[in-house]
Amino acid sequence: MADVQVKDSSGKGGKVRSQKQPPHVDLTPMVDLAFLLITFFMLVTTFNKPNVMDLGLPAKPKDETQKPPPTDIKLSNSISVLIGKDNRLFWHQQETSTLNADNLNETTFDREGIREVIQQAKSRAEDQSIFTVIIKPTDDAVYKNFVDMLDEMAITESERYGVTDLKPAEQAAYNAKVAGVAAPATN
Repeated sequence: MADVQVKDSSGKGGKVRSQKQPPHVDLTPMVDLAFLLITFFMLVTTFNKPNVMDLGLPAKPKDETQKPPPTDIKLSNSISVLIGKDNRLFWHQQETSTLNADNLNETTFDREGIREVIQQAKSRAEDQSIFTVIIKPTDDAVYKNFVDMLDEMAITESERYGVTDLKPAEQAAYNAKVAGVAAPATN
């Protein structure tokens, strides 16, 4: 490090006194040490890994001829949940041929909402051991609501659930329900 030389130019002659030099500390090794410590802690630190939800999906068959037959689920042992836009949630327990906007029920994501609906449907099921929740996100649904619905499956201890697309009758009932509620009132 460069030092500034200070010269006493008082102009007096006579006795020359030795000047005391101010203490000088060279900080170059400290900078090196700081960078070594930063590098060390960066290398040994484990960064937070993102939390991922484990979905137990069935293995895909290698041969198409070994594909299992489609599973038919009785309406008394299932409930269909439609995830809509704007954090809206709808459910039904009936044939899609009789489904319309009037009998498509709306609920919420809270404790008194979908959790209560699932528990009541499970208690009314013919065979509670095979009670199935069918989750059907719409094109308007957000990922957060889907994750919230999977959380509800864990909370209600519903081990059997599936995710599928809406059927055309369900899509029509959903569109009519959303349009009917969202329509402004006229005087």
